[in-house]
Amino acid sequence: MSLLKPTVALRSVTDISIELLKKLDTDAILLDVDNTLAPPTTHVPYDGVQEWIDRIKGSGIHIVICSNNYTRRIKPFSDSVGLDCVAMSFKPFPIGFIRAKRKLKEKPQSVLVVGDQVYTDILGANLAGMKSILLVPQSEEKGLSIKIRRRMEKGVRKKIKLLDEGD
Repeated sequence: MSLLKPTVALRSVTDISIELLKKLDTDAILLDVDNTLAPPTTHVPYDGVQEWIDRIKGSGIHIVICSNNYTRRIKPFSDSVGLDCVAMSFKPFPIGFIRAKRKLKEKPQSVLVVGDQVYTDILGANLAGMKSILLVPQSEEKGLSIKIRRRMEKGVRKKIKLLDEGD
């Protein structure tokens, strides 16, 4: 379970406060897109996401989008929210996280990975030696592969308490 366990679990990316980031000694964040920042296939972030990004960037914490999607999906979105990106990250393999970390010139222990999938975002963060925040998926997904992954992670999610539900 430890490779599948996030550092913290929250409902939404906008629930991540600057105080929590400081508590976690975070200098940089690697963000997933689909079901984390925006519904799959859209270029429009969820309500409050752009304001959250601006607030975090304003605090001096660097942010890079790190996604398994193709550049043609991620680059227009990252440009629209004012962030750099690493597409084709091959999560859960650490390669994409390492590429993003190099862009930021940060040590793994100061980087926080944020995403909605246990078997890609959280497993990948743990393999890369980074902290992680697991979010509740924000939209319903239709693809067969994501439905299979969601079913597989149900047992893991049952063991994880959301931060606002207590320790």
